[in-house]
Order: sequence, then C-alpha cells, then structure tokens
Amino acid sequence: MPGHDPWALVFDCNGTMLRISPVPTATYAPYTVFGWEVADIRTEVRELVGKGIVFERFEGLPADEDGICTFPGGDMVAWFKDPDGNVLSLAQFPK
Repeated sequence: MPGHDPWALVFDCNGTMLRISPVPTATYAPYTVFGWEVADIRTEVRELVGKGIVFERFEGLPADEDGICTFPGGDMVAWFKDPDGNVLSLAQFPK
C-alpha cells in the first residue's frame, strides 16, 4: 500500500491507508478536509476545549452546548479548525 502515484502519496498507517493529494497552491478549505472517528465524542471535544480548541458552529446545523451536531440517524459531528484555518472534524456513529 505505501507509495505514490501521479495523484497522491499513499501511506500505511498501521493498517489504515492515508492518502495525501498534492495541490498546486496551498489554501485553506472551507469544508471538512480531515476527520477522525472517535468512540466518545463528548469526552474528546471537552478534552480539546480544555486545551484551547474552539469548536465551530455552522448556520443550519444546530449544535448542543459542546458544539456537537447530532443528525437524525444518530451520527454526531463536531468541527474545529487547524492553525491554517482548514476545517477538521470528530465524528461518532451509532453502533
């Protein structure tokens, strides 16, 4: 799995593929560019808030007091930005 092709670098991260695509000019993206699935989103969000991370709120996506948006199917997502302004997310999916 590790290697590259004309469109991306591909890494084997302990059995999980990480694919990174080059871009001609680095700019921030106004949409989610990277996300992590977590087992307990509320604990993770509170831990990051304790370290100074600010969670984003988006119009039309109601979020609770922790900044977590719960969708009708039970998916829970919280968004935050990296130092370059890119949107990152944490997600917890129903079992």
